[in-house]
Amino acid sequence: MTTPLPAYSLLDPFAWYAAQRAQQPVVHDPSSGMWMVFDYDGVQRALSDWKSFSSQRGRPRGENAESALSSSIISTDPPRHRQLRALVEQAFTPRQVRALAPRIAELVDELLGQVEGAGRMDFVLDFAYPLPVIVIAEILGIPSADRDAFKRWSDAVVTGDPSGSREMAAYFGRLIEQRQYAPGEDLISGLIAAQVEEEHLNAQELLGFCILLLVAGNETTTNLLANTVRCWQDAPEAYARVRADRTLLPGTIEESLRFRSPVQSMYRVTALEVELGGQTIPALSPVLAWIGSANRDEAQFPDAGVFDPARTSNRHLAFGHGVHFCLGAPLARLEASVALDAVLERLPNLRVVPGTVLEPVQSQIVSGVKRLPVTFG
Repeated sequence: MTTPLPAYSLLDPFAWYAAQRAQQPVVHDPSSGMWMVFDYDGVQRALSDWKSFSSQRGRPRGENAESALSSSIISTDPPRHRQLRALVEQAFTPRQVRALAPRIAELVDELLGQVEGAGRMDFVLDFAYPLPVIVIAEILGIPSADRDAFKRWSDAVVTGDPSGSREMAAYFGRLIEQRQYAPGEDLISGLIAAQVEEEHLNAQELLGFCILLLVAGNETTTNLLANTVRCWQDAPEAYARVRADRTLLPGTIEESLRFRSPVQSMYRVTALEVELGGQTIPALSPVLAWIGSANRDEAQFPDAGVFDPARTSNRHLAFGHGVHFCLGAPLARLEASVALDAVLERLPNLRVVPGTVLEPVQSQIVSGVKRLPVTFG
């Protein structure tokens, strides 16, 4: 008889990951019904082999946020996935992302200007959360008065709160309808106008992409920024190195993505019977690919438990792999680069307040903390 997997810490799951990789990197958990994959090779295959590991099967249907997400690019398989991605890429090009750099720098300057004289701040509430929310709100053309609800809605999706999800779906539904009659220069208007092979996104697909961009863009970048500070706290020598040599910042961001991945797991369903890691997974089985574990796999990353901003060949899976590689990765990297460069410049001797008890985001999908009080100067 298979025993349930032991509980793990949301703040520090890495010992649990290591034990699972050593004991059985592909295992069935009877308590959840999930097949769980922990090693790098297995996770990479689960993320990229869409013919075997479907993103589409088992998704909910209906008129709510969860079912809208099931119509977005994150929850579809080729060939429909390719069509959706081609439509979205028309309104979300690398050139358009790069053009956001001056505005991101302006927002970073405003946010840091509000706190740098105090010598202390909550890094999440004062900086890491509002920055990506404002950026995404402006990309989508959201009125500034409506931004305060974004964090609550985003948290509702990652923690499974149905009331917040319904409220968000209703809000974006109204906004999409408004843009259909009165288009602007925002991304929603661009998505409505985008066309591939004489086909447009339908209302449910538009809704799904708005929700996906809000949640993925907000949670990923917020947690990337805060998790980097946590990495610096645990590896002060790495923090000192990047402060002394700013050319290490790109490597620091990639190492933070690997070491404390903002997205820890991703869901799939087997489209057919699959052999993986010496196990036979039946068709139509739910699968959880542990990205956070794969990114600590010693077989792929020498000294995987060491935070090294100069690490080379850092083929982490923080943004996924294959056809579902994160469309928003360039934006997250850009925001992190601009924000952390300014933090290193303007907030010297950054430290987490001693004795801080961190409260994790209650999700097995994303990894972050709700607050992060720091001092500096």
